[in-house]
Amino acid sequence: MTTITLVKGDITRQSADAIVNAANSSLLGGGGVDGAIHRRGGPEILAACRALRASHYGKGLATGKAVATTAGELDARWVIHTVGPVFSATDDRSDQLASCYRESLRIADELGARTVAFPAISTGIFRWPMEDAARIAVGVVREAETTVEEVRFVLFDEQAYEAFAAQLR
Repeated sequence: MTTITLVKGDITRQSADAIVNAANSSLLGGGGVDGAIHRRGGPEILAACRALRASHYGKGLATGKAVATTAGELDARWVIHTVGPVFSATDDRSDQLASCYRESLRIADELGARTVAFPAISTGIFRWPMEDAARIAVGVVREAETTVEEVRFVLFDEQAYEAFAAQLR
């Protein structure tokens, strides 16, 4: 059974087998979590992402999919990049957000990762409401058939932490 833990803090400071990056589809870095992971992880992550773009992901990574690279200078073996959906009040994209967590766990299983640190995917610039994002994330992890022993949600602030904590109660 997978243990779910919550941490308030900076995902780039975590020690885990895999750190999940809320990437943009280009895989070439961006703002928020994506930019922080690329900055702290160093040029090896960008080089690995460029290699992916030059091979299998010429048009970028599709929303809801996931792919792994080296973790560079991060205290992890791998970074699992996943592209979350932009929130829409008129188009239900919750299946795409759920897919980010499912696909990331699938990749983690393929890699043999036992500990995985996730951010709150799509809750930054993609404007997904935190309470709903927490409901989806925790629900997917609870239902997942995975060999990952610990899923750690690394939450940037108190509001995010409380939203995820409410889902665990």
